[in-house]
This record gives sequence, C-alpha cells and structure tokens, in this order.
Amino acid sequence: MQTVQTKPFEGQRPGTSGLRKKTRVFMQPGYLENFVQSVFDGVRADADGDFRGRTLVVGGDGRYYNREAIQIIIRMAAANGFGRLLVGRGGILSTPAVSAVIRRRQAFGGLVLSASHNAGGIEEDFGIKYNTRNGGPAPEAVTERIYAETQKIERYLTIQHADVDLEKEGGIRIGETEVLVIDPLEDYTAIMEELFDFDALRAHFAGGFRMLFDAMSAVTGPYATHIIEGRLGAPAGTVLNGTPLPDFGGHHPDPNLVHAAELVLRMSGEGAPDFGAACDGDGDRNLILGRDFFVTPGDSLAVIAQHARDCIPGYREGLAGAARSMPTSTAVDRVAKALGINCYETPTGWKFFGNLMDAGLVTICGEESFGTGSNHVREKDGLWAVLTWLSILAVTGKSVAEIVGDHWREFGRSYYQRHDYEGLDAAAAADMIGSLRDGLASLTGTPLGQSTVARADDFSYTDPVDGSTSARQGIRIFLEDGSRVVLRLSGTGTAGATLRVYLEQFRDDAGRGDLEEILAPLTRATRDFLRLRERFGTDEPTVIT
Repeated sequence: MQTVQTKPFEGQRPGTSGLRKKTRVFMQPGYLENFVQSVFDGVRADADGDFRGRTLVVGGDGRYYNREAIQIIIRMAAANGFGRLLVGRGGILSTPAVSAVIRRRQAFGGLVLSASHNAGGIEEDFGIKYNTRNGGPAPEAVTERIYAETQKIERYLTIQHADVDLEKEGGIRIGETEVLVIDPLEDYTAIMEELFDFDALRAHFAGGFRMLFDAMSAVTGPYATHIIEGRLGAPAGTVLNGTPLPDFGGHHPDPNLVHAAELVLRMSGEGAPDFGAACDGDGDRNLILGRDFFVTPGDSLAVIAQHARDCIPGYREGLAGAARSMPTSTAVDRVAKALGINCYETPTGWKFFGNLMDAGLVTICGEESFGTGSNHVREKDGLWAVLTWLSILAVTGKSVAEIVGDHWREFGRSYYQRHDYEGLDAAAAADMIGSLRDGLASLTGTPLGQSTVARADDFSYTDPVDGSTSARQGIRIFLEDGSRVVLRLSGTGTAGATLRVYLEQFRDDAGRGDLEEILAPLTRATRDFLRLRERFGTDEPTVIT
C-alpha cells in the first residue's frame, strides 16, 4: 500500500448529481484521487470504520477517461481495504444498472462515473457520484461529509498493481480485495423481466409493431440491443447509435427535441414507426415520441401512473404513491388524486425520492428533465420508462397520440415548457436570483402577462420521513389564473450558469389548445420581468423543451 501526500483542490462540493467538471480538470494529478479518498473517508463510519467484507460497485457510461478512472479507483479501493469490487465489463454500467447491482447483490455502495447528459471527450465533461447501500445517490448529509473531507485531505491511499483486464469477466485478487468483472446487463435485465411481461411485448413486435430507439452512442446501447432486439424480438436496426463511444460520436447525449433531432425526423410522416424513444449518456433520462407526437416528461409521468396497474405486471397491486420534482408539471398530481394516493413535491435531484421509496410511500416518480422511474431501483431509469410505454401501447392497442389524447380528455392538460439559458455569467445570474428572493414578498398583486401574481415563494422542502429540510430550492410565482412560473439555477453544468425557466398553465380543454399560443403571453411577460436581455444580452433560450 502507498500513502501519497496531497493538498485539497477547491470546488469539490458534489452537486445534485455528484461532482462534475471538465475532463481535463479530473485528469490533473491527484484530482480524482482526492475526491475518491474523500468519499471513502466520508463514508467509512457507515461501515463501522472497516471496509473489509464490504462490496463496492464501480462502472460508468463509457465516456472519455472512464477506463483510466476505473483503474485508479480499483487500486484505491483495494488500498482502502474493500473486501470486494464489482466492476462492469468494459467499464460499462448504466446509472440505473449500478443501482440494480447494489440492491440485488447487497453492496455497501457504488461509484458512478458519468456526467449524465453532458457531452463527452477530453475537452468536454466528466463526473463521479457516490451511491449508498439503497442504490440511490448519496443524500445531502453524506455529500456534505464528503465535501468536508475534500477540504482537509492530506493523503490518499493506493496500491501498485497492473491494470485489470476490464474486457474479461471473472475475478482476480489485488492485495486482500477480490475484483470481479461482471456482465453489466445481467442484474438490470433480471429486474426488467420481473416487472414486465416479456412474452406479451415479444408478441406485440411479432404482430408488426415498429419502433426506433436512439441510444445516442451512449451506455444504453448494449442494454437496449440486448433487451429490445434480443429478448423482445424487435428487428435488427431498431436500436440506433447502439455502441457507446468516448465522445458519444461527437454529439450531445441529451434526449430532447434538439439533440435527438435525427430521431425526431425519422418519427415524422405517415410511414414513420409507431413508437420512438431515446436515452441519455448514462441511461437515466428518456425521450418518448409517437408518430409526429412528442410526449412531455410531465405528461409521460402522469400517463405511466394512470396505466401502470392495468398494463404492467410489476404494478398490479397498485401504486403506494407518486412524487415529482417541484418544477415538474402538475399533471401527475391530478392522476394521483383520482387514484386516491398521495403525490409528493420534492426539490430537484433524484436523491430526494430515495427516502420516500425506502419508506414505502412512493412507487413511481419523475422529473421534468426527462427522468422517470420507480421503486425497482433508486435512480431514474430511461430504459424502464421505454418499457413502460411499450407495455401501455401493447395492452391498450392505441397509438402514443391516442393515449395522451385520452389522458387530456380525462384529466385536462398542463400546457408546459422549460426554457434553458445556458452559459450565462454566473455572478450576474446569481445576482438576479438573489434580487428576486429579496423582493418575493412584494410580488403579490403585481401584473404578469394576462394575470396577476397571487403569491410567490422560495421553495423549501421538509422530508416527511426524516424531517430534514432543504431550503432555497427554486423560486415559484403563482398567478391568479392558475398559471405558474418557476425559476432555478441548474447544478448540472460545468461552464457558466444555466437558468431554467418553467412555464405552466392548466386548462381543462381536452388538450385542444396550441401550446405556443397559450404560453406566449406568459413567456413574453416573464422575459421582460426578469430583464433577461438587459442582464445577459439575450432573452432567447438556448433550448426549449
């Protein structure tokens, strides 16, 4: 074992999804090592001070520096005394698959190497996140312990050993640690088979059902090829861009209408397939499309909650409850009310759903940022969402557009958009949000668009399970006509600040309205209210979803 002297690096506080920086930052000597050692030191007390007999899961989305980082982690985990390491073959494990392996194999925790939907490459982004024994992202109490360790670290532990062959399944010993390279598909596929009726889905494809799945040259490619084409019998070529690449083929692996433009185009016109879907870099986000039809993440969550019991064997006993992040549209709230179950509103960040699921309060949950999941794992799960939609389509025999149209007729429609302003000056963005916070009390009665502000607040969440409180989670402006505007700065970027503006207006009109037309007055008024052009030189968003 080697003890290497080091000094703290600034800026290693984990965000909502771990630590994300530019790849070259992680490639600095000692940078990754410092953070990994801080994770181990921060959670050692949870192992009663001794990692012997404890299992750590390690894998990533295949982006640039993934393999090199895994070799560093293997040596450090061995030096820190872990009894066993489970590493995905090829260094590959999707984020939901890491959660599945932790839970099925009763591991102590796991390290996920990913920057999610952010671009990959030596000039792009890298990230690392710690998941706890429940399979979910570390809660704030744990990430704050980790951050505290990064501030005072003086040494890290490693061991001299040749690189492990990540392409060959099987085990070797490094010191006292067993390193086992595992099939990255096995545990995840087993869980999907427990939840879904693979025979019925196979019959649906055999009957001529057609779909396209864009893996975006990212981690879900092997999973989708194995399950959708291999197990469910979809024709070869159903999965597009199915080989994970270090730079995701030069594309941005974010499954939205902008970055999945090729899929959107192929889903247009009379000859298009019945169903289209995509997943992001690490496999936890999803895009759902019908022929010439886009399903918003909020509507997708609501439709899944509406149909889960009748269409998916794993949910035949019904749902314990539902949950959504605060900025997500309120569509699922109305479904939950009809089902007679609670719907919880949490801050952004999947970790906030973990306590609710562990306590048995929630079965299905989702975020507006194209993330949906259930209590089968403790991460959002893109391919799971695709299989839920496949099941709903197979059981109902309807098209995507018909299913959503039926939903709107029964529950009304949340006309909803998210406007992202990326790469803003961080100081100016923080100053804008700070000024808004200071003036929240005076907003009531202020005209905004075609309505008036009824109330405004800075969302604060008290966890109903452990009583912990998370303050300053986003500014909410509620209007007298039932509209809502939400503002928050994102914690998932690596350059500048990203302002997210969420606009929502509910109408019980069977979804017949035009989205752009209905939201236009609120959009214009919000941009003027925020003085975006004055502050940042533009009021045109980078991405609209």
